[in-house]
Amino acid sequence: MAKSNLDIFKVGVGPSSSHTLGPMLAAAAFLQKLGTGVEKTVQVKCTLYGSLSLTGRGHLTDKAVLWGLSGLKPSDLTPTLQQEAVSLAFTEHRLRLGGQHEIHFDYRSDLTFSKEFLPEHQNALTLEALDAQGRSICAETYFSTGGGFIKTKAQLNSEQAGAGDEADFGDKFSIENTKVALRLCQDDSLNLAELSLRYELQFHDLPYIENWCREIWQVMQEAFEHGLKPANPYLPGSLHLKRRAPSMLSVLQEHNDPFAVIDKVSLYAISIAEENASGAKVVTAPTNGACAVVPAVLLYLKDNAPHFDDRLVRDFLLTGMLIGSFYKNNATISGAEGGCQAEIGSASSMAAAAMTTVMGGDAFKACAAAEIAMEHHLGLTCDPVDGLVQIPCIERNAFGAVKAITAARIALKRQSQPRVSLDEVIKTMYITGKDISFKYKETALGGLAELQLDH
Repeated sequence: MAKSNLDIFKVGVGPSSSHTLGPMLAAAAFLQKLGTGVEKTVQVKCTLYGSLSLTGRGHLTDKAVLWGLSGLKPSDLTPTLQQEAVSLAFTEHRLRLGGQHEIHFDYRSDLTFSKEFLPEHQNALTLEALDAQGRSICAETYFSTGGGFIKTKAQLNSEQAGAGDEADFGDKFSIENTKVALRLCQDDSLNLAELSLRYELQFHDLPYIENWCREIWQVMQEAFEHGLKPANPYLPGSLHLKRRAPSMLSVLQEHNDPFAVIDKVSLYAISIAEENASGAKVVTAPTNGACAVVPAVLLYLKDNAPHFDDRLVRDFLLTGMLIGSFYKNNATISGAEGGCQAEIGSASSMAAAAMTTVMGGDAFKACAAAEIAMEHHLGLTCDPVDGLVQIPCIERNAFGAVKAITAARIALKRQSQPRVSLDEVIKTMYITGKDISFKYKETALGGLAELQLDH
């Protein structure tokens, strides 16, 4: 089914796109489904399942549901609005549905952390609205599939059955995979950015696409700048982890180190990843856990590319989201489903192809760069300590960015044809993710997550 890829990048809230942004958007979707039933509602119950339950508190899933039910939008979130909604629910036991209709809310009984895993997906939550007689007005189960994307059970079943594809396709062309993309590029002498733009023009006009790119880039830069000057030097949560971006910046400014180019890339990534870990506004790219990889590479280009401008930013993002769509549609970008290879690996692959393209590489070289980047993330587990998007997630963004740059440089200078295609490595990543034990897929039950650190 042909549909816009712009939402591969979206303004969201940290620390997790699947565990924070997704549940927040699910709560907003539930409000919309409830409609006028809001006025009859006296109680709302939420049950978190699977990975959402196991790591929900560390990922602010419970608070995200409250923000969504309170009518808050990710793009409008501020620390003040977030805290007001949480304090109202936790301290005063009240919830302002849609920002208007106030009801009683008891965190202990109205929000349940279930140990059950639903068969459809590892990340699931059920919302139900009840009237004064305790009768159900509206109920729905949502699945947070990664990157802030949500689906109902009916939508998942419809996708698996392939229903509706022909009706929704219309006269729009689709780009299902790398093989199709390369054929289209070869037929019309396009690079990946030009192909992605042609594809998006089916859904939006050029000014809209360019404004969207500028907005996404602006939020990325703001996240980096805010991470350098945080209000609180420590990240929230049990680890009491001190932010490192401010001290990294000081060291870079004080020393004339010829090898500092790598340190700068790490600074870009760590500053943004720490902002995400604090629950601040970032861009999912394609997820929150991997939100710093793409902007770190783009900031690297801003510092080093001879002709950096809005056009380069646009082409970089258009290329990245096209590659991201291949992972989302043909595999997964969810750490709970595929491990961290699906998050950091996908982001690194997207950034590698994007950098290759804006540095003059054709579609074949860009896809080769994307393949190289993912190839060296295969098998990467998702096992955050204490269920927080901090250790090893923050540093992992820096490694993903450096790998993307390396992959792009290798692909640009390569003369021989790669033996493994991007489509093949995407399929391999998905199969590998299925084989990885659930303990290592955002459940905080294995690996580093089992460590008992001195807090």
